[in-house]
Amino acid sequence: MKLVIVSGLSGSGKTIALHTLEDAGYYCVDNLPLALLPAFVDTALLQPLSLDPEQAMAPQERAAIGIDVRGGVSELRHLHQQLARLREGHPELKIQLLFLHAEHKVLLRRFSETRRLHPLGREGLPLDEALLAEAELLAPLREAADLIIDTSRSNIHQLRALLRARLLEQEQRGLSLLLQSFGFKHGAPTDSDFIFDMRCLPNPHWDPRLRPLTGRDAEVAAFLGDLPEVHAMLDQLEQTLLAWLPMFEREQRQFLCVSLGCTGGQHRSVFMVERLAERLRKHYPSLAIRHRELS
Repeated sequence: MKLVIVSGLSGSGKTIALHTLEDAGYYCVDNLPLALLPAFVDTALLQPLSLDPEQAMAPQERAAIGIDVRGGVSELRHLHQQLARLREGHPELKIQLLFLHAEHKVLLRRFSETRRLHPLGREGLPLDEALLAEAELLAPLREAADLIIDTSRSNIHQLRALLRARLLEQEQRGLSLLLQSFGFKHGAPTDSDFIFDMRCLPNPHWDPRLRPLTGRDAEVAAFLGDLPEVHAMLDQLEQTLLAWLPMFEREQRQFLCVSLGCTGGQHRSVFMVERLAERLRKHYPSLAIRHRELS
């Protein structure tokens, strides 16, 4: 049996996450008061959903609930204790905490576009202050999360695809590993477990023929693939990750994000992610690729 707790900042995509899980067969409840969490687990996951034996439904194998500031700020402080008690009392229950995040300026824009009221706005806080206060209140949940996803540069379809790759495919294949390319000039991704800098490699950007292309194009691949330092970097990245990823698995880590960055996120980091994925996929079949700046 599996329970996914979906939390995160308002406007970061929690509703999309719950809908994606629901489409995959999860029994989903949004904005569940934390005080009802033990009862929800008992009724939805561990016992039939009806007291009448003739009308009883089979217990759900997978469920997801949304918990955030809408359910009460004071209750969030007790989530750690609630989850610890659930894990202790129900060792057969697998619990994962998913936290969705987005940059402050992105959340401001999303709320401005939708003209929705922030949950903390009902207390009279301006939107900017409400977002900052919410981030501070949810910081402990983010620290405890099994999986953090930054949705700042993802649209609805990209977020759904990423959730399917990282949450749903992982159920059958073990450790969910994401290799991500990005550009340092756009900011380093906040959902990374490892960040490696590719800016020491020769830059195809300075070749006018290669500038409009990406690391996925054959011409760029030929340029970078002929460089000894590129192969040396790939060898060392592969050795490092194959040495340390099993250590994380032994600590029961289920999700890991490895990000490779270059200046703009168009050439070197994209090429290196593609080639590194070819080397690692036989060890981690659920490996997923994301090119942040190309999307």
